[in-house]
Amino acid sequence: MRLPFVFGLTLSIAAAPALAASSDAAHKLAQDAIIVDTHIDAPGELMSHWDDLGEATPKKEFDYPRARQGGLKIGFMSIYTSPDEDDAGTAWQIANAQIDAVEAMVGRHPDKFAKLTSPADVARLRSGGKVLLALGMENGAPIGADLSQLAAFHKRGVRYITLAHSANNRISDSSYALQKKWGGLSPFGEKVVAEMNRLGIMVDVSHLSDDSIRDVLAATDVPVIASHSGMRHFTPGFERNISDELAKAVAAEGGVVQLVFGTGFIDAKAASDLQASFQAEADFDRENAALVAAGKPARSKDDFEKAWKDAHPMPVTHIEAVLDQIDYAVKLIGIDHVGIGSDFDGVSGNLPVELKSVADYPNLVAGLQARGHSDADIRKILGGNLLRVWTAVEKAATAR
Repeated sequence: MRLPFVFGLTLSIAAAPALAASSDAAHKLAQDAIIVDTHIDAPGELMSHWDDLGEATPKKEFDYPRARQGGLKIGFMSIYTSPDEDDAGTAWQIANAQIDAVEAMVGRHPDKFAKLTSPADVARLRSGGKVLLALGMENGAPIGADLSQLAAFHKRGVRYITLAHSANNRISDSSYALQKKWGGLSPFGEKVVAEMNRLGIMVDVSHLSDDSIRDVLAATDVPVIASHSGMRHFTPGFERNISDELAKAVAAEGGVVQLVFGTGFIDAKAASDLQASFQAEADFDRENAALVAAGKPARSKDDFEKAWKDAHPMPVTHIEAVLDQIDYAVKLIGIDHVGIGSDFDGVSGNLPVELKSVADYPNLVAGLQARGHSDADIRKILGGNLLRVWTAVEKAATAR
């Protein structure tokens, strides 16, 4: 997900002492644990501006040196396509180009990166300090109406698919859509879920409407993930974040909720503003259509977006907001069903002050340690739970 608001901040003095007190233990655990971040938007950023992510790239939030510094072992590279690209018929092309970009990273730096397609290969591929790159497809648009494209993208390495993004599509309704098209999954979407189960592609319910998540859980016969969601408890009325009811349902089926870091999902005001922006944009488009119909000039969309951003500045958030989400989720659904999906490089820099890049996972570890989580439980949150689900999905597909 790409949010339009940008700000630049540094570590707050108030937050620093608590983190520094546990820094040695936190860094040690971060380096030793298998950290799995299920949502990093590096491929889309490379399409906008190419950089060699094997080297230090300060203007982006993921690169090899900082991944090593932060202890990241597995980063799911987000193969993101927008609803507009779906409408234009370009989603398939763009998705394949982004996969090529990930493969080029590996090919350019085989000593630093390796492409990961199975949890069984983690130990072997990690040798030499490599950061493993897995593929998650954000928005099922690239498969079009062709179910066989699932096998094609699986062959290319895609191991989860977020069924929809910010608009309804052929597969599912979106949480952001003001008007739902299907009332959940479409008939085609039910076939998509079944085929993903057959192939061993994890079904991702982030971005889906509540009814769509219910339909997914009724249709799947393996656990599912929410690759980058917040807990709606903290953002009432914001459907993009997962409700307590549905989080418990995901956990009951053995799945995992990967908690997001982006300010727009962890701060109530930011989430409310984001939700309101969709209605404001719909109103603007309707008014513009009326102007054009009356033979009058349309208003500038760029001017509208700038005015909206100026009137709704993004609040400053701190790591405590993410820790609160984790604590709440652990109490609600259990330690075995919580993970992390940062949305680095996908939220225009709108992140907690202490979680600005892949170098900062030790800050999260320190915060969890300070709140009394055991190292064994922290390992589960950092990646163990996700690897368990991925293994279960792969095993079920192999057994078919």
